[in-house]
Amino acid sequence: MPESRSHKTAANRIAKKLNAEYNSGEGVDIKSPKATVEVETPETVPGAPSQLRGYRGPVYIAGTNQEAINKALEITSKTTIGVMDNKGNILKPSTRKR
Repeated sequence: MPESRSHKTAANRIAKKLNAEYNSGEGVDIKSPKATVEVETPETVPGAPSQLRGYRGPVYIAGTNQEAINKALEITSKTTIGVMDNKGNILKPSTRKR
């Protein structure tokens, strides 16, 4: 599926905030010493937890809009995965340790 403009914009914005590089290829979108982030649209949120499986340290799903954020909050309610908005603001902290 082609990458949406909102996904690319959010991923670049969050990567800049975390002083990291955005990876548009396979694997997670952003990996920094501070956190691992997977940016998702409302359609792709359900697959995010499996993409973050196996990563150490704080992990987050970043929603590209409010609908994606709400889905991410619902999916991660009983997990160690945190949720960010499209600007990189943490809405639900990750409980995984660094």
